[in-house]
Amino acid sequence: MAEEKAVLMYKGRPLMRKDNLIYYGSMADSHIVMLQILETKKVNGQDVASRVSVQLQLTDPAARPRERIVKKSEKDGLYTALDFGCVWLERALAGK
Repeated sequence: MAEEKAVLMYKGRPLMRKDNLIYYGSMADSHIVMLQILETKKVNGQDVASRVSVQLQLTDPAARPRERIVKKSEKDGLYTALDFGCVWLERALAGK
């Protein structure tokens, strides 16, 4: 019996990871957040993100790659970066 992969959700939106890139939000919406892990450090034998780039992007396929970036920043730690990205996405989708 084949198991279907469950999509990880965070605050009601999909969260997907591919290597060092994490995408937060749905491509069906007007914006998504891309998190890129730039540096990691070892904590108790585990790699933990220590520096993360956050980008709020448009999902419009007709826009050029540089035009898609609405906001960007670098944060220390994955939780801080995801928290900022979540706020940016909520505001962008609300039209503020």
